[in-house]
Amino acid sequence: MIPSSYPSKEEIARLTARMLLEIQAVHFNADEPFILASGLPSPTYIDCRKLISHPRIRSTLMDFLTVTVMRNAGFEAFDNIGGGETAGIPFAALVAERMALPMTYVRKKPKGYGRNARIEGEMTEGQRVLLVEDLTTDGGSKLSFVDAIRETGADCGHTAVIFYYGIFPETEKTLGDHGVQLHHLCTWWDVLTEARAQGAFDTETLNGVESFLKDPRAWQAANSK
Repeated sequence: MIPSSYPSKEEIARLTARMLLEIQAVHFNADEPFILASGLPSPTYIDCRKLISHPRIRSTLMDFLTVTVMRNAGFEAFDNIGGGETAGIPFAALVAERMALPMTYVRKKPKGYGRNARIEGEMTEGQRVLLVEDLTTDGGSKLSFVDAIRETGADCGHTAVIFYYGIFPETEKTLGDHGVQLHHLCTWWDVLTEARAQGAFDTETLNGVESFLKDPRAWQAANSK
């Protein structure tokens, strides 16, 4: 079923943040920072992979993501849904089912044997592909997936994620310069607001997180070993 009528963007953001907190996908720890894939420290960590084990929340968020994309990009804007390896694969499949479109997935690198392919499934020249992933931080990792899609002769001008950090100002410029528009459900600011409303963490922890969100690069420089 293709969803067509859902809450406002603001309510979707609030509800998404609430669901992520409910399943304990949100982790805050300023005393012992998490190390991100970039190697930099962060007092925040989000695990969107947990969503696949919670069917009611998973279904609701996939409805939200589908309707967000259709509202922003159009109801007939895509011919194929591509998932980024690995976290994006289940979410791409669920969005593709809702939009009644073919689904493919994109490897991080060629598998090294057989066809040595990066695209699994059927993607053809001229198709308009929506890249789906679980989250984005600074947008950089999306570019390799987009390039792999474009190498097939398909077009990829949109990417959709459940969670967008929303704290690095260069992210949307990085994607925009590459001809890609970002669609998302919520950011760290939405999660922080909902966490305060719920009293989900103590005030000191939340204040420490807010300090990071306001100037993440300075926080990382001060807390790097």
